[in-house]
Amino acid sequence: MTDFNSLKTESRNLKSADIDKMSALEIAQLINEEDKTVAFAVTEALESIARGIDAMADALKNGGRIFYIGAGTSGRLGVLDASECPPTYGVSPELVVGLIAGGDSAFVRAKEGAEDNRELGRQDLMDRTFSARDVLVGIAASGRTPYVLGAMDYAHEVGAPVMALTCCHDSELSRHADVTMAPIPGPEVVTGSSRMKSGTAQKMVLNMLSTVTMIKLGKVYGNLMVDVKASNEKLYQRAVSIVRTATGADSVAARNALEQCGYSAKTAILMILCKIDAPTAEARLEKTHGRIAEALNNL
Repeated sequence: MTDFNSLKTESRNLKSADIDKMSALEIAQLINEEDKTVAFAVTEALESIARGIDAMADALKNGGRIFYIGAGTSGRLGVLDASECPPTYGVSPELVVGLIAGGDSAFVRAKEGAEDNRELGRQDLMDRTFSARDVLVGIAASGRTPYVLGAMDYAHEVGAPVMALTCCHDSELSRHADVTMAPIPGPEVVTGSSRMKSGTAQKMVLNMLSTVTMIKLGKVYGNLMVDVKASNEKLYQRAVSIVRTATGADSVAARNALEQCGYSAKTAILMILCKIDAPTAEARLEKTHGRIAEALNNL
């Protein structure tokens, strides 16, 4: 059992010991200065983050799914990252799954007691037929959340890769993980408020995990999100801009191509660059697993 008082996330930050006597500007400046240290903490974890990305990409290539699981702020951040993958990269909502202790309603109304239920984490994975083809990312700033540990134990039992994202060294989570990603931003400005620097560090790492995984799967051409799902006016305009940028076409040509292929920016780009129709472009992309660069090289 981890000594609670030894956790970095629970340590007192001496720089903010008199924060209740500071002005609003002074407090904001202090928080800002502390936040500047977060990126450096993430830098120290980049090698393990890269190993995590490779495991996630391999799972998706082999028909598996990515599961984030956490409680409180950690769980919300995982759910947030998972929910942003479909509109950004055009993937199924079932491909990247975010689970939070207490269920979906805990995203908007805290259910802090749920995090102490180790069996609940296990059951949440079982309910979603989690298997050896999937990969689990357990998220807990403190590195000790029972709900997350229960899920990690179950993932090991079925033979799936298990990763930990924590903000404490030598944590219980790390002892249950194949790969541990541990940016250590240090004591919070408000003691124990791990939604602050620790939450920011976790969000930065999650951004890397999902973004780089999707890049490795061919969801990006150059630095353009060519699998964006044009589900509203803003995203439709983004799709038009992406097609124009990638091809040099004018707005009319970009819109015409998008209309002919069901608003798939990736397909429209290939149509314009290769002067082919939508079915032919789709067939070429199918052969290259959606990678535009390979489709262009295999003409």
